[in-house]
Amino acid sequence: MLDLYHQVCKECSQLITNRYSTSFSLGIKLFAKELRDPIYAIYGFVRFADEIVDTFHGYEKSTLLDEFKAETHKAIADGISLNPVLHSFQRVVKKYAIDTELIDAFLRSMKMDLEPVEYDVELYKKYIYGSAEVVGLMCLKVFTDNDENTYQHLKETAMSLGSAFQKINFLRDIRDDYLNKGRTYFPNVDMSSFSDADKKIIEADIEIDFKNGLSGITQLPKSARFGVYIAYIFYYSLFKKIKASSFETILSNRIRIKNRKKAYLLAKYSLKNSLNLI
Repeated sequence: MLDLYHQVCKECSQLITNRYSTSFSLGIKLFAKELRDPIYAIYGFVRFADEIVDTFHGYEKSTLLDEFKAETHKAIADGISLNPVLHSFQRVVKKYAIDTELIDAFLRSMKMDLEPVEYDVELYKKYIYGSAEVVGLMCLKVFTDNDENTYQHLKETAMSLGSAFQKINFLRDIRDDYLNKGRTYFPNVDMSSFSDADKKIIEADIEIDFKNGLSGITQLPKSARFGVYIAYIFYYSLFKKIKASSFETILSNRIRIKNRKKAYLLAKYSLKNSLNLI
């Protein structure tokens, strides 16, 4: 009957992913079947930690996050948890030898969101590493299936891709982060005088991350390559839309890619993939 519990926990992580992110849900469906449950488990873990920070208003967020961290480590140590998200996650951590340093770095970045932070370059890099790059590395552990040589070879490119995605999130969500949450992630930036010139500097940095990330995608195992590539295509399409918008526009509207556009991109690149053009 323990197998039934494992299955129920996996389904919980899948449900969380499907409810919170249509883009990632679609990307995961494009992975080989054996990769889907582990990636759902990773997403469920990071999503719940992020929820503590961003939506549990009126509760002791710092305490809840500390408890979540302790429960995570206990689940990994015990090999079981009554929290279905943590149970699925700990099984993936053990199966794919995910370093707990990656987990702790992620939770440290989540903790940084609980207090106002004046970001300089070093803190900015630290936050992006913990909030995004390590998530890419956890997924890479799954994609490379304990092949340490391939993991090390692709490590930097996976970090670049995670960094690009996160920086685009910062630009997309700049209105909510700045006006509603009092956060400004970009280093040495005064939002009261932020200009299109500042935006272009950030965009140039993102272009470098995208270029590095794409070089890694092309070297991923076939079981993961197309799913990650579609996530890249979706994010790059969003990036192009943000680049074409003025700062005043992104500060007043949350830029997004409509579902019909995603469907068009998926069909277009699925055809290319079937013809081995990717």
